[in-house]
Amino acid sequence: MRKFIVFLIFLAALIGIAGFYYYQKNIYSKEILKLEILGEREADFLEEIEYIVKYKNNGNIRLEEPELIFEYPENSLPIGEKDLRIIKKSDELGGAIYPGEEKTLHFKAKLLGKEGEAKIAKAWLSYRPKNLKAQYESATTFTTVIKKVPLTFEFDLPTKIESGKEFRFRLNYFSNVDDVLSDLRVQIEYPFGFEFIESNPKSLEKVEWEIPVLNKGEGGRIEISGRISGEVGEAKIFRAKLGIWKEGEFILLKEAEKGVEIIKPSIYLRQEINGNPQYVALPGDWLHFEIYFKNIGDEDLNNLFMINKLEGEAFDFQTLKSDLGNFEPGDDSIIFDWRRVPKLQYLAPMEEGKVEFWIKLKEDLGNVKNPVLRNKVFISQIKQEFVTKISSKLEIVQKGYFQDEVFGNSGPLPPKVGEKTTYTIMWQVKNYYSDVKEVKVKAILPIQVNLTGKIFPEEETSKFAFDSESREIVWSVGDLERGKGVFTTAPNISFQIEFLPMESQKGQTPEIISQAEISGEDTWTETTLKSTAPAINTTLPDDETITEEMGIVQ
Repeated sequence: MRKFIVFLIFLAALIGIAGFYYYQKNIYSKEILKLEILGEREADFLEEIEYIVKYKNNGNIRLEEPELIFEYPENSLPIGEKDLRIIKKSDELGGAIYPGEEKTLHFKAKLLGKEGEAKIAKAWLSYRPKNLKAQYESATTFTTVIKKVPLTFEFDLPTKIESGKEFRFRLNYFSNVDDVLSDLRVQIEYPFGFEFIESNPKSLEKVEWEIPVLNKGEGGRIEISGRISGEVGEAKIFRAKLGIWKEGEFILLKEAEKGVEIIKPSIYLRQEINGNPQYVALPGDWLHFEIYFKNIGDEDLNNLFMINKLEGEAFDFQTLKSDLGNFEPGDDSIIFDWRRVPKLQYLAPMEEGKVEFWIKLKEDLGNVKNPVLRNKVFISQIKQEFVTKISSKLEIVQKGYFQDEVFGNSGPLPPKVGEKTTYTIMWQVKNYYSDVKEVKVKAILPIQVNLTGKIFPEEETSKFAFDSESREIVWSVGDLERGKGVFTTAPNISFQIEFLPMESQKGQTPEIISQAEISGEDTWTETTLKSTAPAINTTLPDDETITEEMGIVQ
């Protein structure tokens, strides 16, 4: 019996101790600490917002060893902080949170994301109530919805397309964001049956394009050409995304989507310029446009109109001419109607007709880059755009001097038979509208003329060569960016020659260097460009100190 009583006393003691510790552990409720995040419920894309993290000890117990973690929304841009997760240690929070004490912390950021996307900020506060070993944690969140992304991103795409026919469409973008945007990417998803042909600018794997920098008020376009196959009446959906690459992740900002319908073709259009369907134009060209239209449907076509709308800075609209087309002076459209063109009045199946007009290109296109000409043709329900590229213009300037500040020349003037006279030849290159690669300048030295070996600047010496058999000089200029020599400084070279007149040249003004020819490959049109500069004789037309008589061999 005594053992049993001792056992009951021991059991009661254990229950008492356990109850005391259970009571001590639960006398504190984490609801006593109030933790909240205050901020804007809605914000525009990249608008600066402020999060206020607020906490208060509503109890009677001091909370020790506090530590606060604040986590910015995913893909946001913290202001004044490097990381998305900020940790405030105990000493930064005062070491303890006293009864009734209230504090606030401020965090600023800009939000990245698409319209309507919810961005969630999070906060955790851990602590230990005084005289307790247990750690507690309070947590809260705050959601801000991106109200507006001031970016325009849309397709310029026909609603109806003929199966198998090449067509061109655009993705237009524009920024009204106050910040400068960088590392933008455009991604596109083509429908089944689409064949990519080319794009401007060049693509990454045919489905992605880089936009390095986009300032407020600026925009651009991506042009894509291709062809699509499908059944008549079938719908094809094009989808595109505009976003930013950040730390290896694509952050979506805008989406665009447009559907097209496959239709049965009724008219086939083709264009020739100066008799060539793949014509590459040059500044100053006269262009003879011929637009052929063929009925490839099953029914007769009657009373048709055709509109040719010309677009391009290079057109000189004052020169537009057409025998059967209607246009106003300086207008950019030529209208052909069935009253003047018989084939537009009646076109039987498989019959073909033609209209034509002439227009000149400007000699100087200004500072335009990679210039193109566009002719948008409208007939019946058909719209087709023809694009013609314009080559850059390469120029070589060749000048000859006796009086110069480069080498200093010597010898008799006028030149005398049997005596050497030296001259300085200067070459300067100019490239206008697009990048040109592998540029070379060539010229021939007459038999009585030789090089002295003096070249300026010296760094061009390694690019300068002379073949003593053919007597051809070659200057390998290399690649030239657009505008070199026109808007920015281009490579130039000067070299000295010596002329030893022959008896047979007495009383003449012989050439001392042939015409110079420049050539290079236009990276825009993928054509070879060439131009020449006149030969130079002993009268040296560019040297104002030399008269006509001073060039006659004595």
